Amino acid sequence: MTIAMPRLDRLPAAERGITIADFLVPIRVGERMSVRARHLALIVAGALLVYLSSRISIPLGFTPVPITGQTFGVLLVGGALGFRRGFASIGLYVLIGLVGVPFFAEGKGGLSIVLGATGGYLVGFIVAGAIVGRLAELGWDRNLLGSIGAMVVGSAVIYAIGVPWLAVVAKMAPSDAIANGLTPFLLTDTIKLLAVALLFPAAWWVVGRRPGDG
Repeated sequence: MTIAMPRLDRLPAAERGITIADFLVPIRVGERMSVRARHLALIVAGALLVYLSSRISIPLGFTPVPITGQTFGVLLVGGALGFRRGFASIGLYVLIGLVGVPFFAEGKGGLSIVLGATGGYLVGFIVAGAIVGRLAELGWDRNLLGSIGAMVVGSAVIYAIGVPWLAVVAKMAPSDAIANGLTPFLLTDTIKLLAVALLFPAAWWVVGRRPGDG
């Protein structure tokens, strides 16, 4: 007896690897740029978008983890850019903050932040961006149900790395780490992931209606 496993790829072979970011660069601009330059521009733009999302920050007095817009930015950048570019873009964001530029939430930066209580979330951002990007390359973001699924996976990855890291660095019991690093953010992160999940099918619908694309 064999157990049927759901297929991860939801696109014809010829369309796999194409993400919504490949339609973001205007044709006239793209024709004047090399492929490498286009990829680099998208990677830098993605890092800046995550930085801008980190400016939305609400500290909570009982936990070192603030409410931020970063999850929204990470899921959006990962899904838009795909596996390699998403990994590179969010990795660039973390690297810039790592060297001391105040790129992280609450205007923080430096190695101490990456190695501190919230550093696991930053590592989780990189991994989640790559995974969501890969799912987008396989077509998950082209319909609402698949898009929600991809964003749920990405959010789960962030917490799967961030919460245990918080427990170890802050010397918290697992239950306390969950109470401080997961539970307070479930509502806001659900809103953020649903917002991102809605954007992708809408963007693909717009792309499909562009003259010459269908």
